[in-house]
Amino acid sequence: MVKTNIVDWKTITNFVIDAFVGYGIPKEDAEICADVLLESDKRGIESHGVNRFKPIYLDRIKAGIQQPVTKMEIVKETPTTAVIDGHHGMGQVIGYKAMSMAISKAKEYGMGMVVVRNSCHYGIAGYYATMATKAGCIGMTGTNARPSVAPTHGVEGMFGTNPFTIGVPTDENFDFNFDCATSITQNGKVEYYERIGEEVHPGTIIANDGSAVEGDAGVALKKIRNGTAALTTLGGIGEDLAGYKGYGFALAVEFLSSILQDGAYGKDLDGKDENGNIRPYQLGHWFIAIDTEHFMGEQVARKKAGDICRSMRASKKAPGADRIYTAGEKEYEICLARKDGVPINESVQKEIIEVRDALGLTQYKFPWED
Repeated sequence: MVKTNIVDWKTITNFVIDAFVGYGIPKEDAEICADVLLESDKRGIESHGVNRFKPIYLDRIKAGIQQPVTKMEIVKETPTTAVIDGHHGMGQVIGYKAMSMAISKAKEYGMGMVVVRNSCHYGIAGYYATMATKAGCIGMTGTNARPSVAPTHGVEGMFGTNPFTIGVPTDENFDFNFDCATSITQNGKVEYYERIGEEVHPGTIIANDGSAVEGDAGVALKKIRNGTAALTTLGGIGEDLAGYKGYGFALAVEFLSSILQDGAYGKDLDGKDENGNIRPYQLGHWFIAIDTEHFMGEQVARKKAGDICRSMRASKKAPGADRIYTAGEKEYEICLARKDGVPINESVQKEIIEVRDALGLTQYKFPWED
């Protein structure tokens, strides 16, 4: 069992904000970045929360491949669409402002779509879908990512984990929020397995010889990084369990993340130039908002969506199953259970202390130091 300590939300939020500011991110932007990052932990998605705070964001800023000051440029705009160049700024800031723009357009015209190029990792996609549902809109978003997933019948990482996310407003305490990669697992989850000492799950990673990679997550991660293994799409290896469906959805996300904004794709997202030197990841995102009020009305849409979700949960359960869930329900319950704070494992504790001491944030003392 991995050892963790609970840090209350106020302390961890203020620390993350101060650390981001210490790395040159303006205070207002730092607050957005912290909100997106910690919302992941609140929902129980450890692969995208404080586990990635230092290696994915701070280290990339320090390396000069991600800009702490986000200078978004609107390349083209119509009443219902926009193309944005993020100029390698903070992905969370770009994502927040892009979805806000899509929602604003939807509120005026019924639908809005904003696409982005030259961005960085934007955190959990479900955050932006939630922005839409809170505004009474159906929200969709996706992003491409560094190439680590193989096409069906292939063994080479050609595209990213490419999440497809949709949020639907309901009349319940939580909205429907379906946020998942188009691969069986994602790089962040393998990184998390390495941190907690859990082995990779069979069938989620394929080696160059076509065999399934199993065992130590750290070893598997190195194979993915050096190109001798790749993640598999939803459905797994081959076509027997419909791996081609995950492959098709992944390419759909890749198209929307690149062709409308004339952005980078595939191998150009590996963070390396032709000489092997590190460079910005050049990611693309897309955001869609559909305002329910422009159709039969928000109240009608929320009630109908709630009825559909309740009908699913009330259906006949499999033997041994306690309950049936709808997307967003488990995350809502985890949020309630984590009201006192975020669990932080020993590996991340060391990173937090390293960041604190380097920035001189001496006002922070954490539970594991008692």
